[in-house]
Amino acid sequence: MAENSIYSDDHAMQLFIETCRAHGLKVTPQRIAIYRELKASGKHPSADMLYKQLCGAHPTLSFDTVHRTLLTFAEIGVVATVESHSGVRRFDPDISRHHHIHCVQCGAIIDFHDDHLDGIEIPGDVGHGFEIRGKRVVISGICPACKSAE
Repeated sequence: MAENSIYSDDHAMQLFIETCRAHGLKVTPQRIAIYRELKASGKHPSADMLYKQLCGAHPTLSFDTVHRTLLTFAEIGVVATVESHSGVRRFDPDISRHHHIHCVQCGAIIDFHDDHLDGIEIPGDVGHGFEIRGKRVVISGICPACKSAE
């Protein structure tokens, strides 16, 4: 119960805690640290990126724990997995409806919102038999920093 009073002003953390509990997960210091670091990253980190950010402050935390925890978070819907051109699974703490633009050179992933893309229709022959649960458009390109470095 202590977690609730500590994070009462942080709506995202409160929802995180409630969702974990609703799925029968204990709200451990490791889970809180992983979720907090993911939210604070402002990026779409991989498990390895998060592990490297966390291991100094949490020396007993293993890469395997970070990776499995992120997969569990994705399974219960508190984070989303993100497409990556490198083949490495990346994680997004923003579970709201949005789209991504990827830099194919540096791997940056930027969120953007677009009502038109949100309403895009799935062609009947593509979605035949599927129960559509979400739509996300991914645009690939070269970011301004990489382009100016060319």
